Amino acid sequence: MPLLYIGNKNYSSWSMRPWVLMRQAGIGFEERLLRFDAFEAGSAFHTAVRAVNPAGKVPVLVTDDGTVVWDTLAIAETLAERHPDRQLWPADPAARARARSVTAEMHAGFGALRSHCPMNIEARLPEIGALIWRDQAGVRADVARLVQMWSELLDTHGGPMLFGAFSIADAFYAPVCMRLLTYPLPLPPQIAAYVDRVAALPGVAAWIADALAEQDFRDFEEPYRLDRT
Repeated sequence: MPLLYIGNKNYSSWSMRPWVLMRQAGIGFEERLLRFDAFEAGSAFHTAVRAVNPAGKVPVLVTDDGTVVWDTLAIAETLAERHPDRQLWPADPAARARARSVTAEMHAGFGALRSHCPMNIEARLPEIGALIWRDQAGVRADVARLVQMWSELLDTHGGPMLFGAFSIADAFYAPVCMRLLTYPLPLPPQIAAYVDRVAALPGVAAWIADALAEQDFRDFEEPYRLDRT
């Protein structure tokens, strides 16, 4: 059975992508959680992950035949190749090309949103979100792009997911949905409804439940809180 190395579920947005993809698509796997303690050389996390991934980051997928794959796009493409019956990309060639494009855009972009709104599933930070929205033009621009993209895709494909059925694109944007809920940033009703549908997907709901159960406060992952009291 494939083995997926991940970080803390409350914080690790990159780990969330392939875990949700596999869980939602019904692809069996084992997980190994490498707890975030620090990211510097010599830390327990860094030492553990470097044993399987020379880049020193999670997630890492080890396939049934022992192939080691890291980087979320590489993992997603590997899963799509090995499980064509799960239709992880849309079947239509044009839709598939668009899905790859918006997935790659997520992979490489939205830097302001990622930087100012780190994933923290356990938290609800509306006051922080209001300040970020007021002061960070880059975050407002990132959210405007999300609203434009998601609206076009939902209108074109009719929902409930971006390309109709669940796909790699939805798995990649699931951590963004978590950010939008944590900080709650202003969204039009159609987009807020999509965020809620993503959060309710069985694979996403399972990740959220595990994240809430961790109870593992990492101060270096929470720039807006000193503790959880």
